[in-house]
Amino acid sequence: MLTKEDRDFLAQRGISEDKLNAQLECFKTGFPWLKLAGAASPENGITVPSEDDKKAYLEAWNTYLEGDGKVLKFVPASGAASRMFKNLFEYLDNEEKTDFIKTFEDSLNKFAFIDDLKDAIAKNSGDDTVKTAIATLLGEEGLAYGKLPKGLLKFHKYDDGARTPVEEHLVEGALYAGGKDGCVSVHFTVSPEHRPLFEALVAKVSPKYEQKFGVKYSITFSEQKASTDTIAANTDNTPFRGTDGKLLFRPGGHGALIENLNDLDADIIFIKNIDNVVPDRLKPETVEYKKLIAGVLVSKQKKAFEYLRLLDSGAYTHAQLEEIIRFMRDELSCRNPELKELEDAELAIYLRKKLNRPMRVCGMVKNVGEPGGGPFLAYNQDGTISLQILESSQIDKDNAEYLKMFQNGTHFNPVDLVCAVKDYKGNKFDLTKYVDPQTGFISSKSKDGKELKALELPGLWNGAMSDWNTIFVEVPLGTFNPVKTVNDLLRPQHQ
Repeated sequence: MLTKEDRDFLAQRGISEDKLNAQLECFKTGFPWLKLAGAASPENGITVPSEDDKKAYLEAWNTYLEGDGKVLKFVPASGAASRMFKNLFEYLDNEEKTDFIKTFEDSLNKFAFIDDLKDAIAKNSGDDTVKTAIATLLGEEGLAYGKLPKGLLKFHKYDDGARTPVEEHLVEGALYAGGKDGCVSVHFTVSPEHRPLFEALVAKVSPKYEQKFGVKYSITFSEQKASTDTIAANTDNTPFRGTDGKLLFRPGGHGALIENLNDLDADIIFIKNIDNVVPDRLKPETVEYKKLIAGVLVSKQKKAFEYLRLLDSGAYTHAQLEEIIRFMRDELSCRNPELKELEDAELAIYLRKKLNRPMRVCGMVKNVGEPGGGPFLAYNQDGTISLQILESSQIDKDNAEYLKMFQNGTHFNPVDLVCAVKDYKGNKFDLTKYVDPQTGFISSKSKDGKELKALELPGLWNGAMSDWNTIFVEVPLGTFNPVKTVNDLLRPQHQ
């Protein structure tokens, strides 16, 4: 039963009672498992471009940059880096020198933050034990890395100083996302408490990179909206209340960022995680494949636009409809077993609807045991089959056939996307209309010692983009270099 205070609280957050009730219903009913048609592979849904294809796609992207299309780089950067230092926090608690801690201690001078750390230690105790180094690195009396987001940590060493992931993304943007006017647009999603730090860093470093690369940056920020937070529930599916008696809302996961993406004005948007960056010596491969997948996108989009204009004209033949079906099936991996039953007029309506959607190209790397979602062919609610990126939590592990698909998948998702978000008339799509609400999931958490259920929205590149036209392209493993733990910064790719 909602009180007046509850209703006022909902209104402040921009959450309707209907939305609240729908979320509570999700806790009761759960989410259905997705019906799978198979794991995507180079033989079934993943494009592996030939050398000639690569040249054509790179040329297509360079040509696009000479036009008037607005390009933007979108970087989710709000996540705290605390999980990156899990092993270090554990050492401060138990002082057990695991192999991880020994590696960290032996390699301290290799980290890009070492000069800052030495200065902070000297200001404080001057003690040279590993415990002091870790406490100074993580604690607020030192560098406060334990509470900062990854984007603000020093990752890579250079002769002229160390760089943060924010800076590496600015450099990347200059190398593949600059238009003919020399403007590079980059958008970071950040948490409210860290926004001033991001803004201060960007103000400080962007002039240096503008001069170095001969570009002008347009850098913007946004925060996850309170209206996308989800209600927490007790184990009996009633609303969870904190010790203050108030309803407890939690961030709805990265799927909430579809709202932020939807607010941006751009034609083509690159999406990449904040921690997947490399030093300049390794950037050429990353830049080449970013341009390549963007070239695939604008090439396929151009073809889709031509077909949409043909359908709108009404002056199409049956042979041309069959050509569009082949394009949908072979190049967009969108299949519909029922098409043979449709008359030409019905077929044209169906094809127009399927073509006139946001489009994305997703880089996929060969599976080498890294965690991450996988590329699949899945059934949609309308009976069609299309490419989807699925997390393990979305797959029914009790289904032997599906479990085998998941375990034997050849590729996984490194979060390497480029998106086309306007229609063939130049109008923005409302991206919130292409989310599959049945693809969220429920997890168990706790608050103040009490168990609770948490509701995750459909993930940004999972269910939030479920109803997009999707293309998977194989990209080299060298383009995927995430930093999940602090010792990942010791890998050759980050040195």
